Amino acid sequence: MVPVRRNFLPVRRAGTSIGPKTVFCSDQGGVFGPAPWVLQCTKPWEKVPIQILHLNQKPSLLSYTRYPAGFVYIFTAFYYITDHGTNIRLGQYLFAVLYLVTLLLVFRIYSQTQKVPPYVFFFMCCASYRIHSIFILRLFNDPVAMVILFFSINLFLEGHWSMGCFFYSLAISVKMNILLFAPGLLFLMLSQFGLLRTIPKLSICALLQLLLGLPFLIENPAGYLMRAFDLGRQFLFKWTVNWRFLPEEVFLHRGFHLSLLAAHLAVLLLFCLYCWNRSQENIISLLKDPKQRKRPPKRLTANHIIFVLFTSNFIGVCFSRSLHYQFYVWYFHTLPYLLWSAPMKKTRHLLNMLILGLLELSWNTYPSTPYSSAVLHVCHAVILLQLWYSSSTIEENHRPQTTQGLLSGRKKKE
Repeated sequence: MVPVRRNFLPVRRAGTSIGPKTVFCSDQGGVFGPAPWVLQCTKPWEKVPIQILHLNQKPSLLSYTRYPAGFVYIFTAFYYITDHGTNIRLGQYLFAVLYLVTLLLVFRIYSQTQKVPPYVFFFMCCASYRIHSIFILRLFNDPVAMVILFFSINLFLEGHWSMGCFFYSLAISVKMNILLFAPGLLFLMLSQFGLLRTIPKLSICALLQLLLGLPFLIENPAGYLMRAFDLGRQFLFKWTVNWRFLPEEVFLHRGFHLSLLAAHLAVLLLFCLYCWNRSQENIISLLKDPKQRKRPPKRLTANHIIFVLFTSNFIGVCFSRSLHYQFYVWYFHTLPYLLWSAPMKKTRHLLNMLILGLLELSWNTYPSTPYSSAVLHVCHAVILLQLWYSSSTIEENHRPQTTQGLLSGRKKKE
């Protein structure tokens, strides 16, 4: 059982005028108040009851679902809870609760890093219309996958790797984007346990996918795997957020997709070799049992676990073939850590806030434009370079600069 800490949210420090607890409470009013409920109908939610109804009436269609099995089970439950998908308001309340649970899990992760200044949590909770829309107005499956993912990360931080792998695999069964965390997770397990002790944990992931997908696999294994886990799915140019400045023929070209995949793998390898690997041994030594290595592995700290997982996902987002508006939730809650993970000068705080603002502007530009896509890539490049050059200082337990600290520092200079 995971130990429950008395301080589930980050502790408010002396001299801090605001804290995540305060932000969380204020955000509850915004979520459950009248503002988010202006739009009564959500297009993605309209499609779900129809798909679930078809699956229930014709079991032979099980193998033709376009979603992994976990999605079908969870949204079937939503389907019946919301009176066969007709009570949209109840569905929105369910997703509002899901949103608040996501914040609790994210705050618990950040409380163990002590990296991000408290005032940044205002941006995370209150400043993103797009995130509130994804959760409460559109009812996408992306938030469901992410809340399970953040729960699994909390388990990893507590040292419950097997149980964490179970919930990580469950998140994959809802949305495939969770696979972007897989390279980082594999690296962490190999560095901590070696190959032989990692295999049982990978088996947990595989076995859960097998059990969840068993009804689909019995009916038509090839059809289920090709549709639910279609890695070569073609995206529509009209919905892309990140590649609007390209001609449509380039966006759809197979060579462009392969070049992005090659760049993705190359950057992952570079980070694995020079940023994630804290030992002075070569990467092959990670396959050995930790007791048989020349140097015993360092204990995995919360900062190292989060840095590896968050950067693994962020690199995947940077080189995605297409980002749609609901994909913002894939990395939105990780941005504060990615930006504030390393010690920095006070002027960098302003730059980081500017990057957050530009990202929010890019994701809220509808339809996307060549300029909004270009700004998105520039922000991603700045974050990626910042992570690359500051990775050696990630382990430092620097204390985040509070709002009052910034003001007092300015007074001293004056």
